[in-house]
Formats: sequence, structure tokens, C-alpha cells
Amino acid sequence: MEKIRVQKIMSDAGFCGRRKAEALISQGRVTVNGRKIKLGDKAFYGKDLIAVDGEKLDIPRKKDYVYIMLNKPRGYVTTLSDELDRKCVTDLLEGLNTRVYPIGRLDKNSEGLLLFTNDGNFANAVMHPSREISKTYRVTVRPDITEEQVLELSTGVVIDGRKTLPANVTVVTKEENRVVLLMTIKEGRNRQIRKMCEALGLEVARLRRVSEGPLKLGMLKPGQWRELTPDELRAMRTAIGKV
Repeated sequence: MEKIRVQKIMSDAGFCGRRKAEALISQGRVTVNGRKIKLGDKAFYGKDLIAVDGEKLDIPRKKDYVYIMLNKPRGYVTTLSDELDRKCVTDLLEGLNTRVYPIGRLDKNSEGLLLFTNDGNFANAVMHPSREISKTYRVTVRPDITEEQVLELSTGVVIDGRKTLPANVTVVTKEENRVVLLMTIKEGRNRQIRKMCEALGLEVARLRRVSEGPLKLGMLKPGQWRELTPDELRAMRTAIGKV
């Protein structure tokens, strides 16, 4: 067994991202076997005792990795805890005895498919822009939408000073003052779908993620969760280039 850089162990264990881990180490808040370390120091994964601010990190073994899909309802924030005492998505993971972390996020008023894991490598790969993992949303907008607006959404909209990548946009239903769209994007920019629609004068009444890569929400009810099946996990690993 070879030693690994501590910041990589912290990231792989799902504790935090690599940059955050490096910052914690630089601040002198990380110890290995009780000894304060510096950036670049290494340790044995799952063998050495790593702690942050004196609190031991739970380093899962590969056989203990879990992969979960949740149907997030509206009104929950995608954090592990919230200083404003708002409802957190982890509150919904009843019956799960393993500490997991969300892969990406959905804002408070959005709903649908949200993945969790304690496998940091897997999470980082899913979120990495180079993997271009597609995400499909069912979006209800008001009051109406023109062909020109659909074209703009498809070809790219300037938000936060930068144009979005091309998207796949389909009109599902069109009623008076209400249009339902299916939008598929391959980016993960903050509140991207909402900002794209708002930039074109469209009010987003409802936003629900229905698929991510090969994974589909299906009939999973709001607030419920389940583990990914072996076939789903295999398909997702293939999508991120980790067969």
C-alpha cells in the first residue's frame, strides 16, 4: 500500500473538495495520527487517523461506498446543515446509517433527482465539467414562449457575462399562460436553467430534474430515496469514463 497526499484522501472520502482540503491543511487544522501536517504530506488511506479541528474523519472503505438517488421536494436546501435552520436534504435520508454528501446541488425551490455518495472520486468525476454529464429538467414557464425564445435557449443565452453551451429544448405542452419544456444541458452553472429563462423574460413556475446522465428519476416519490442498482451504477461509471 502506497501513501497518498492527505488532501486527496479527504476529497476521495467525500469530506470536502481538494481545494478546501488544501486550505484546511495550510491553516494547520489537519492532523495525521495526532501530528499537525503541512501541504503535500501523505498518509495511508483507511489506516492512518486523519482529523480536522480534532474531529476524526470517517474514511469509508471501498466496500462501504453507497450511491443514493433522492427525489428532492421543494423547500429543502442542498447542504448538510444550515445556519438559518432551514430544512436540509439530508433530513430526508431516514434509515441511512452512513454519512453521505450530495453530488452537485438543486436550489431550495427546485426539485427532482439528486445523487448522494461517500465515494469522493465518483462524486468529483460526475461533477467535473470535462465529463459533460447531461442533466434533463422539466421546466414550467409563464406566460408563453415563442419559437425565437426556444431557439435562443437551444443555441445559448448570456448569463453572468458568459454564454451557455447549446442545450436541447423541447416544448412538451403549451396552454394559456403556461408552457412545459424539457431542457437538457451539459453544464452545472449556478441556477443555470432559471437564469437562462429569466434572461429571456420567462418566469419559472416549476423546475424538476428528471434525469442525470443515464440515471432517471422514474416513479420515485418526492421525499423518498433509494440506492442505485448495480446496472445504474455501472452505466454511470461508464458515462464518467470509469468502467
